[in-house]
Amino acid sequence: MYKKITDFIQYFGVARLIILGFFLFLCVMAVALNLDFAELFSSSLVRIGMNGVLVLAMLPAISSGIGPNFGVSLGILAGLIGALMAIELRLDGYVAFFGAIGFALPFAALVGLGYGWLLNRVKGSEMMLATFVGFSAVSVMKIAWLILPFNNPEMAWPIGRGVRVTIALDNRQLAQLLNKTLAFEIGNVVIPTGLLAFFLLCCALMWVFMRTKTGVAMRAAGDNPRFATAAGINVDRHRIIGTVVSTILGAIGILVFAQSYGFLQLYEGPMFMPFVAVAAILIGGASIKKASIAHVIIGTFLFQATLVVAMPVANAFTADMASMAEISRIIIQNGIILYALTQTRGE
Repeated sequence: MYKKITDFIQYFGVARLIILGFFLFLCVMAVALNLDFAELFSSSLVRIGMNGVLVLAMLPAISSGIGPNFGVSLGILAGLIGALMAIELRLDGYVAFFGAIGFALPFAALVGLGYGWLLNRVKGSEMMLATFVGFSAVSVMKIAWLILPFNNPEMAWPIGRGVRVTIALDNRQLAQLLNKTLAFEIGNVVIPTGLLAFFLLCCALMWVFMRTKTGVAMRAAGDNPRFATAAGINVDRHRIIGTVVSTILGAIGILVFAQSYGFLQLYEGPMFMPFVAVAAILIGGASIKKASIAHVIIGTFLFQATLVVAMPVANAFTADMASMAEISRIIIQNGIILYALTQTRGE
């Protein structure tokens, strides 16, 4: 009996059990405090959909052998540039959303190629380099946002050059575009059909890609580079493919996030977003060497649902604990990353 319990804990993961237990505890507290559980569930669904694609961006990176992509900020920045171009051209609604994706893809692919080449130069230190590159790119773009030739008054500063820190998407009919698409209610729970469908569509496309010849070779290169080389697989090339796909998903992910949030957040906004995505997929059961679609979905649910429930539960006790949800986020996010790194066992 004891062995079965220990085997289950080892299979399911200590970290995932702790987060799941914490989430269930928060749910019990929410019921005991008579909180609006339907609203909490609705908010959880929205948070899962708006963050899911960013978490999915970790999958090709981990599978190809570069590890959790802390440098996905490059893709996020490409997505923001695509969004600004769509707003500059005064596109609206679905045309603006998919136009922004179209504008962002070439930038994401280009920086992904360069970033992948760089990661191949520093094998064994990918996560350290990725974090440095991500932070550096965001810092450099703080200057770029001030000099890029965007003139649309919806996003430009009233005086001087450059774009504002936060840009509202209401004027372009982009705010909650996917959230409202085919949305319906079950009881008092609002189902953001379009948002969840887009996330699941991206998951399905990634599932198909991972089973193509290129996807299988990419996974083989990540699992065992020496065996892959002996089998005639170009490991460096497939690491770059994984990096490019991850960067592209990062660009799409930030557009999904922004339309759901209702605003574009520039300058400091993209700085720590990769840490949230990395923490989510690790909570889902992934390691720094292996990941799957199931890890993406489970991790996004556990991480985002826990954060949604944490704030109202904390606020129900006293207003002075309004920051408890943010504290919980930081503890869970960074704690799970540290835990995952301690499980590498020399890898």
